[in-house]
Amino acid sequence: MTILVTGATGQLGRLVVEALLEKAVPADQIVAGGRNPAKLAELAALGVQTRSIDYSDPASLREAFTGVHKVLLVSGNIPGSRVSLHLNVIEAAKDAGVELLAYTSIPNADSSTMALAVDHQDTERALNNSGLPVALLRNGWYLENYTDQLAGYLQHGSVFGSAAEGALNGATRADLAQAAAAVLLADDQGGTIHELGGSDSFTLADLAQEVTAATGQSVTYQDLPEEDFSHVLIGAGVPEAFARILADSDRGIARGDLLVQGNALETLLGRPATTLREAVQASASVAAVTQPAS
Repeated sequence: MTILVTGATGQLGRLVVEALLEKAVPADQIVAGGRNPAKLAELAALGVQTRSIDYSDPASLREAFTGVHKVLLVSGNIPGSRVSLHLNVIEAAKDAGVELLAYTSIPNADSSTMALAVDHQDTERALNNSGLPVALLRNGWYLENYTDQLAGYLQHGSVFGSAAEGALNGATRADLAQAAAAVLLADDQGGTIHELGGSDSFTLADLAQEVTAATGQSVTYQDLPEEDFSHVLIGAGVPEAFARILADSDRGIARGDLLVQGNALETLLGRPATTLREAVQASASVAAVTQPAS
């Protein structure tokens, strides 16, 4: 059985390749597909097959899917332009007659009102109409979306947002990658939907408290109107269109759009998922080690 991971030169895709190797899948049965030649070379050094894939190039997809049994479609990373690219992948998978097409979607895609959910909703509809055996991996918000901002939180003494008291279930990329590998290796996954998030929900005020506890520096949560938060993001260098999507996502958090029910992630992992506290503490430890001496 050959498994193809698209987007394997990105952060999540590479972690899925590594998770498959950790689960003792023979390297020659793993195909890592992506656009970055240098990163494909790094993956080839792990012993896996590599194939050049561009979602906008149907010919590259058809060639890459030759002889493949299962595919993980890692969603594109440019909101608003992803659906047509995903359709190319779906058509290539149909032509190849794959046994399973798994897709990384968003939590509560059926009901989410977030702008970020629209591409996923359209892609899920296309998948459901494709006739292919499909598994939906509705991945929770990455904890790295917050832990990667640790330096900024400490600089300003604040976590800024527009989520009010809304809660979400975040998960690390590594945990979500392990879950994806488990689904790819399981039988009878066609037609399944996996709502994937950590077992412990948290608010952004909870996040600020965890940053304070892990670093010893007081950090508070500053809740802002959505428009004001988008301007904060723009001022920090985030492109305006994406800043507005992020601010809208906080509105989604306030509404509960990223609050995942159940324990599907831990079931797939066969262990507890990484908690917010663990992720923040790990990030703070790395920051402390890399902090230059004054």
